[in-house]
Amino acid sequence: MEVYFLGTNAGVPTLQRNVTSVALRLLEERRSFWMFDCGEGTQHQILRSPLRLGKLEKVFVTHLHGDHLFGLPGLISSRGYQGGTAPLTVYGPPGLKAYLDISLSVSQSRIPYTLEVVEHTGGLVFEDETFKVEAGLLEHRIDSYGYRVTEKDSPGSLNTDLLRSYGLKPGPLYGKLKKGENVTTEDGVLIQASEVVSEPKQGRIVTVLGDTRPCAGSLPLASGADLVIHEATFGHELEAMAYQYHHSTARQAAELAGEAGARQLLLTHFSSRYTSQEELIPLLEEAKSIFADTQLAEEFCTFAVHRRVARK
Repeated sequence: MEVYFLGTNAGVPTLQRNVTSVALRLLEERRSFWMFDCGEGTQHQILRSPLRLGKLEKVFVTHLHGDHLFGLPGLISSRGYQGGTAPLTVYGPPGLKAYLDISLSVSQSRIPYTLEVVEHTGGLVFEDETFKVEAGLLEHRIDSYGYRVTEKDSPGSLNTDLLRSYGLKPGPLYGKLKKGENVTTEDGVLIQASEVVSEPKQGRIVTVLGDTRPCAGSLPLASGADLVIHEATFGHELEAMAYQYHHSTARQAAELAGEAGARQLLLTHFSSRYTSQEELIPLLEEAKSIFADTQLAEEFCTFAVHRRVARK
């Protein structure tokens, strides 16, 4: 599981940074990637990245401001030309379906795959046997949502060397042991699953917060997360401006990560007033003074989401 940034700027693109989009790479877990927001020019960013649109499985839209949305019709249209034949599901606030229906119908875009648009107002928006995604309302000029992606715990690994010593070969009994069931060999030997299966692998939690002022809705989404991705539009000396425009400072993002007991914080969605990565260093320093494990998001950079030690 890795996070890959396609756009880290707020409002409008600049020569240095594109507007918001971040990919959650799940190549080992699902052989796909998910995208959170899709600002204008995102498909151009993908062309410069190792990502392939044919592997895009889901898009989660935080809110309907253009810098988080205007790239989506073009990306949906282009996906079919780049090998995308599997279904694509797009999640977001009410109004998203109307926007996409009008954009794609007026442009007479041909979509050679199944496109599903799921509108929500928070709560559980997706769940299967390996992941669940929950959304919560934040505080912005329009309805803006954060997403909490939870990877479910997976079974531990079999000790195949020990099983071979029992004379047990790969087969149905391996599957039963993996499920935690005890088995008996043909020789009448009882094998305890707990002796041959390691501890379950604890799932990881990634929180992606949309544009927001500090608000109560952020905390449950970020609680105990392995990684929190939080906007840091301004430095803290511009706290009043941040509040006026319904955004957050780097320090406020760090305060939320600390209160939530998160493991790592990635700052993104930077104001255009910061024209280079070097000019963002003061934002990083103010955040790190409160939450040490903070990094600046950077486009075309990968950040691993590390697995925690299994529960005892």
